[in-house]
Amino acid sequence: VQTLAAAGRVRRILRGARIGRVGENPDGFDSCKFDATALASLLGVSIVQVSLERVFQLAREAESKSVDALYRRLQGKLKGLEELDPSAVRRTLAGYLALRQIANEEQLAGLGVQCWPQFFTELECAACGAMSMLSDELTPCSCEADINGTITQLILQALSGQPAFGSDLVAADTLADTAVLWHCGLAPLSMADTSVPAKGTIHSNRKLPLLMEFALKPGRITVARLSESGGRFRFVLGTADVKKAPLSFSGTSGVVQFKRPISDVLDTILREGLEHHFSITYGDHVSALKALAKQLGLEVVDL
Repeated sequence: VQTLAAAGRVRRILRGARIGRVGENPDGFDSCKFDATALASLLGVSIVQVSLERVFQLAREAESKSVDALYRRLQGKLKGLEELDPSAVRRTLAGYLALRQIANEEQLAGLGVQCWPQFFTELECAACGAMSMLSDELTPCSCEADINGTITQLILQALSGQPAFGSDLVAADTLADTAVLWHCGLAPLSMADTSVPAKGTIHSNRKLPLLMEFALKPGRITVARLSESGGRFRFVLGTADVKKAPLSFSGTSGVVQFKRPISDVLDTILREGLEHHFSITYGDHVSALKALAKQLGLEVVDL
């Protein structure tokens, strides 16, 4: 009964939810494309287009005292913040304020943000830190304007009552039976392994702040994706355990062990032609997600 009730509650949250699409998918990122009409029909979700120019203009107009207050707040949470270019860090924080304002004004439940290259080339900072802060406040954000990723994060967040994180599966070790879930630096700080201080850092390619850098805290996670691969909607679902391990790459990442052997997980991803983004939240919510899939008439792909 609880599982069915949880699935029903998610459906109510989705019905009428507005997701902001800031900019568009970067060139070549076809796996982040989406069918707005089908999403409206299936879930009742509507997509609100937001221009990057609007975000950048609001960021440039952000009050310095509000940016300073955010900076002071992060000083207590991020090691090494003072070592970064302070003006660029403040531009990321101004970007957060701009995205927060737009989300409030447009009543957006989440955002898919075209994070590169324009944030780097036009606002001269990284979007990652801003999206991390928003996701931590339960306004889920995805990179590369990945709308289906944001919707998946919203679903996971509704089930767990905690933030969700959109990640890439970037490495696998078949001998250790583990994988690495990673992204540049937008995971919410509440997911950090607090035994090692989280750091503020720069983007590995663009060399601009602000990114969050930390390893994910140990624990059971649900891995999911509302997928449009193959031209139809499906739910990709699985569970994994985040292992206590050193940071694998710059940015935010976690070493995970899936319930199934990682070789089988990889075979499924490749065979089904799945997208490169997978969303996670802490806890095991697969039963509720399968109930939701049944209610929506969606096929489930097990990871």
